[in-house]
Amino acid sequence: MSSSENLLKDMISGKSMTASQQIGLTVRLSIPAILAQISSIVMQYIDASMVGRLGANASGAIGLVSSTTWLFGGLCIAVTTGFTVQIAQAVGAGEDKSARNIMKQGLIIALCISVILALIAALISTPLPSWLGGEAAIQKMASQYFLVYMLGLPALQMNSIAGGMHQSSGNMRLPGILNVMCCVMDVIFNLFFIFPTRSVQINSITFTMPGLGLGVAGAALGTITAEAVTCAIMVTALLWKNKNLHLRKGEHLRFHRDILVKAVKIGVPVGLEQMVMCSAYVMSTKIVSPLGTIAIAANSFAVTAESFCYMPGYGVQAASTTLVGQCVGAGQKQLSRRMAWITMGLGVSVMTIGGVLMYIAAPSMIGVLTPNEEIRNLGAAVLRIEAFAEPFYAASIVASGALRGAGDTLVPSCMNFASMWCVRIPLAAILAPRVGLYGVWIAMCVELCFRGILFTTRLKRERWMRVFEEK
Repeated sequence: MSSSENLLKDMISGKSMTASQQIGLTVRLSIPAILAQISSIVMQYIDASMVGRLGANASGAIGLVSSTTWLFGGLCIAVTTGFTVQIAQAVGAGEDKSARNIMKQGLIIALCISVILALIAALISTPLPSWLGGEAAIQKMASQYFLVYMLGLPALQMNSIAGGMHQSSGNMRLPGILNVMCCVMDVIFNLFFIFPTRSVQINSITFTMPGLGLGVAGAALGTITAEAVTCAIMVTALLWKNKNLHLRKGEHLRFHRDILVKAVKIGVPVGLEQMVMCSAYVMSTKIVSPLGTIAIAANSFAVTAESFCYMPGYGVQAASTTLVGQCVGAGQKQLSRRMAWITMGLGVSVMTIGGVLMYIAAPSMIGVLTPNEEIRNLGAAVLRIEAFAEPFYAASIVASGALRGAGDTLVPSCMNFASMWCVRIPLAAILAPRVGLYGVWIAMCVELCFRGILFTTRLKRERWMRVFEEK
């Protein structure tokens, strides 16, 4: 079988492709993206596991502000989406010069926005834990973690947008490799930043491991340092090595109003969606907070453990956005429909298998993160509730990626708003006082099933394909 790059060229040029070639292309593009997503979750898992050794308060501190870090990260995703979808469509249309100009505009704007967001986050870092209803014992640690993590937001943003631009041009492999490397560096930096200098014994060998002993703040610093190194390599490769997008002599940056307008049109609904979703996560945190530190820690660990199941879906989503986006750019209407459903099938299959494994291995997955038996038992129990929603969650994730590839972001954002705020939050608020953390996760399971049905219906009705009538 030809390489994925050759298959992409065949696809956008309109050459006939067999069903096996279409599936093969989807799998080839998805696997590196899945590995990249898994590596990012492994980093969170490593942080949670290392911090878990510091006690329940340390784990609760990170869990308290995690939803707010997702909110700021979600805004960065919106900026990334506004430009990467345009790049995928430009590459699909064979307009590489236009794609390079979109890239340059996107990098500059993304950097400026991320700096502004980092400053805003720094200003709210001190009162935030109190706003979220955290116990006094964990507020200082939570504030420190949030401040350090958010000051590194520009590195996270640039890593995200550069990786997204590689993927939009069809290069899924490099971001996958670099994110795995980032995971390895995170382990190394965490060992140094979190724990103090100590003696370590491996078999009969004893040696001194240097460390700064920064605790919770060290976990944030370790992650950000790893992301910064990865970002430098990712951006360098984009500007000088990417086959379609690397800088050319004589091509100067030109700010085009239509590029900015389209970025806003695509990105703003995604940004609003992320704000809606993450503000709902913040509200969920406020619902969980009165349940106590054990519940906060168990909730945080269960969310981290579940990520191993749903992050592969986001890898398939990235492939779906690239494939549909390039098909739209090339004017391949029927092929865009097929690619949307092929990626949907792959995503649902992967996450269904993941859900089964998660149900079986829930105690072990939580057990790696904490030695506290009470946290471990509660986290494993709620994680098993969520396993039943994974196929529906997969449908919503991958369908969203296909719709983004076609530039359809406004209606999906409204659907997410309705799902989160009309189903999950009210149901969690009703159930939490009655059955504790179990109620929060039952509400989550019900809402994810509802969301999956919504997105599958949107994809099936094909109103997103009106983009071909506008071309």
